[in-house]
Amino acid sequence: MKKDPIYNIQNFSTSFKKNDLYINTFKNHLIKHSFIEKPHRHNFYLLVLFTHGTGLHEIDFTKYIIKPGSLFVLQPGQIHNWQLSNDIEGYIFFYSQEIYNLYFRSKKIEDYPFYSTVMNQPEIVFDEEEMMTIKPFFELMIKESVKNASNKEDLLLNLLDCIHIEISRKYSHSSNHVSHLYNHKIYDFEQFVEHFYKTEKLPSFYASKMNISLKHLNRICKETLNLTSTEMITNRVILEAKRLLINPSYSINQVADQLGFENYSYFSRLFKKQTEMTPNEFRNFINNKNLAQK
Repeated sequence: MKKDPIYNIQNFSTSFKKNDLYINTFKNHLIKHSFIEKPHRHNFYLLVLFTHGTGLHEIDFTKYIIKPGSLFVLQPGQIHNWQLSNDIEGYIFFYSQEIYNLYFRSKKIEDYPFYSTVMNQPEIVFDEEEMMTIKPFFELMIKESVKNASNKEDLLLNLLDCIHIEISRKYSHSSNHVSHLYNHKIYDFEQFVEHFYKTEKLPSFYASKMNISLKHLNRICKETLNLTSTEMITNRVILEAKRLLINPSYSINQVADQLGFENYSYFSRLFKKQTEMTPNEFRNFINNKNLAQK
């Protein structure tokens, strides 16, 4: 099983000196970068809007149907690949956390709800009316990217932020992402989980970090996401386990060790409980699927 590559923005042709911003139509992007159809990761943020054509987009082992209006937001480290129709069209942008956060300063890209870590939902589908609002921003970014004009980067980053605001409005009104009084607490919980999930598996640790009771933490998780705090921690651990298991250089014992499990058997049982496959069965399943796609 071949290890999935991790790409940075320098792997793609960009006219920007800092090489931390990439803007292109999807059709032109595919001409030079056909390798993106194979499973891979990025160390940057990715935004893609499809305007024509169909296909399948697999992100962190979940498949999404591509259709006009499909918009995907990916954060660094996510594994993805797609199968696309020949008439596929749209827009694709890459950007680093650094260029975004240094420019805006007062806000961070990771603060947008669709870039959450534990409960990431990378797909948002826009209907025809909504496309009329958001698509012009993409078109303006394409036009501006090929100009040799003053304050070019300023305009591009502000247009990109306008797109993020429109996505955020759509995302927060979606039935799956209901705005709630507890949202800021969930964000704090996610940040702590992302930082400590490899070493801390008990919800009581996170409740203590947040200066709230375990009962209150569970109430927040249940009312906001209909999950327990334990389920949220476990979901993050299992996702990382899947990402590590597709790397053939790691033994299953090493994967368990990287995730902070001293007991390999316990890790294996937990993985099977969550996925209905043992770690080895999952590895073989991914391997066979990759061979079938060649």
